[in-house]
Amino acid sequence: MKNISTITGVAVALMTAAPVLSAQSLSFGLRGSGNLPTGSFSEQTAASSAVIEGAKSGFGYGLDAGLSLGFIGIYAAFDHIEFDCQTTTCRSDGKYTLQGVTAGVKLAVPGASLLRPFVKGGVTFNDLQGGYGGQSSNALTTDKAPGYEIGVGADVSLLGILSFTPQARYVGQNLKAKIPGVITPAVSGQAVNYYSFDLGLSVHTPFGR
Repeated sequence: MKNISTITGVAVALMTAAPVLSAQSLSFGLRGSGNLPTGSFSEQTAASSAVIEGAKSGFGYGLDAGLSLGFIGIYAAFDHIEFDCQTTTCRSDGKYTLQGVTAGVKLAVPGASLLRPFVKGGVTFNDLQGGYGGQSSNALTTDKAPGYEIGVGADVSLLGILSFTPQARYVGQNLKAKIPGVITPAVSGQAVNYYSFDLGLSVHTPFGR
């Protein structure tokens, strides 16, 4: 809820600024995502290792708010993803839950109207929750740590004020596991990297697009 409140605050701030930003376009959207873990996050080592690993493909949803300044824009986003998991690091429900916010810059092809390809990059602040040892009482958590995302996609205009937005992103980050009563590896963080393939629908103001 705290992360959703953050995105809501950004959206309210952008709406408040709208009267003085007549040359800009504001957008707000909702998306669904399919996510594919990569690297050590998707691998499985010894069953007794207290590490973040063994993640499988998962699904999630997200919220977006953006301000377009012509071909360049800024955006804020919220993500909630549940990865399947098949190792002792996961509880019996077999899930890792990742959640957090992102802020970044989006560059679109100038002059395009109905179809606007773009590239984007931003800083992420995510945390991860799961379990350990198959017992619901053994909670695995992480601190919210900075990472990054890069992505490509396109905004496809629908009816003038709506956009359909397919995109692909790569998120890279290091998160340190915290498990009560369990000694975790003495490292600053473990890689929790994944690809995200999103389909979104957004509404935007008609001016400045």
